[in-house]
Amino acid sequence: MSSQEEKLQQVTDIMERVVEDMSVPRNIRRAANEAKDSLRESDDDPVVRAASAISILDEISNDPNMPVHARTTIWNALSVLETVKE
Repeated sequence: MSSQEEKLQQVTDIMERVVEDMSVPRNIRRAANEAKDSLRESDDDPVVRAASAISILDEISNDPNMPVHARTTIWNALSVLETVKE
């Protein structure tokens, strides 16, 4: 498994924890699930999958209803995704 794939798997695991956290609002869990699904799309290049997930997570990262712990988790996931380069 390449370094890029390992990073994508790491973020997939992080998103799974957000999806399972019932203290996180449903719309944020749904977006985290969409990001997780885009990371699992094996047909696309890892950079494209990371960019897709970044787009989804960036959109929800400023949601005022998001608990602080979930926001921090998503920011950590975004920082890992931004290290996936061509």
